[in-house]
Amino acid sequence: MKLAVTGGSGRVGGAVIGMALKRGDSVVSIDRVNPTNQEPQPNLTFVQADITDYAAFENAIRGCDALVHMAAIPAPGSHPDHVVHNNNVVGSYNALRAAVEVGITRVCQASSVNATGLAYSRWPRFDYFPLDEEHPTYNEDPYSLSKWICEEQGNSFARRYENMVISSMRFHWVVPERATAVAARGYSQTEAVAKNLWAYTRFDAAARACLLALTADFSGHEAFYIAAPDTITDIPSLELKEKYFPDVPVRGDLSGNKSFFNSSKAERLLGWKHDQ
Repeated sequence: MKLAVTGGSGRVGGAVIGMALKRGDSVVSIDRVNPTNQEPQPNLTFVQADITDYAAFENAIRGCDALVHMAAIPAPGSHPDHVVHNNNVVGSYNALRAAVEVGITRVCQASSVNATGLAYSRWPRFDYFPLDEEHPTYNEDPYSLSKWICEEQGNSFARRYENMVISSMRFHWVVPERATAVAARGYSQTEAVAKNLWAYTRFDAAARACLLALTADFSGHEAFYIAAPDTITDIPSLELKEKYFPDVPVRGDLSGNKSFFNSSKAERLLGWKHDQ
């Protein structure tokens, strides 16, 4: 398979590329910045392009069999709000539109757990735990809004082009290992960490989910939570819920230090598990 990967110079995009090359795919890596840690390989081509430059982007993915769209501004705050929103929304639209034009029918795009409103809200609103893909969105910041819109764009394209299969991956804080997340968060009983629901995703698990989505047997557009089955703390999840979100009902299993995110849909439709 010949894959186009946007954001290939980034961490998640780089993980996807590494795993794809290892399994024998050829890859076109597209990014506006040159990669700093990718060794030249015969099956890897780098194209320097901005995803908001539609013509350049369409030309870069021509001849590819599938598209993994990971490029985006990954959080609010480092750029003005309108830049975060507009870059991400235009980029995700361009990815889907260009895929149609060149005949690509399989697209995997990076969404975020924040599509429902979470870490960047003043204080997140939850209807129940653990969260699944049916939970409504209460986003209120430009990054989270852009990720919700990218999912709606996926729905729109799948309605219009019935042969397209589109997946939106709701990653949470992608890190090399759980220990990295534990060390970075430090003391886990703070409101800032609580807004993140003590979650994480490993790089290898994120990359594997993207590649599985390109061949999985489903139709249309689907969003998937891609998160670890445990939290970054040994404090029981129910204890954390009672301290920070006492009024949120529990509709699933939060025993031990189980995750506040339900990733069973990815297991059911993609054949994916975080620890695999």
